[in-house]
Amino acid sequence: MSKGKVITLFLLATFLFWYLTLPRVVVNYSKHGADELRYIWNTQHRIDKGGILPGEGTADIGHVFPDKNFFMMFDWWSKKGLRRCIAITPKWGTTTEINLDETGRIDTNTTSSDVIARLQNCKGELDPFRP
Repeated sequence: MSKGKVITLFLLATFLFWYLTLPRVVVNYSKHGADELRYIWNTQHRIDKGGILPGEGTADIGHVFPDKNFFMMFDWWSKKGLRRCIAITPKWGTTTEINLDETGRIDTNTTSSDVIARLQNCKGELDPFRP
């Protein structure tokens, strides 16, 4: 095998390792929802804004080697007045999946209890699990 192929394979393997081990957070919105939800991801001041329709989802990635100041927040709302925000602690090398019910609140029946245990309210926010 030529030196160029070895280097290419090494770079490809390094990229795949990096890509597969990044902690991810996925938020899925119930297909039974009625309204579009708007959202803001804030991952240590990297901001992503958008919207999700019923049956859709959104995702963001954390850092491979987060420091003690690392944070990840997901803020979402609807035109009908729903507004929630959660701070998330993703686990290295895994995908954290959060499901929202048809009202836009966290679905505790379909979201893993391990994931729910790692969610916190954003400072000054309402409980994302209650009406």
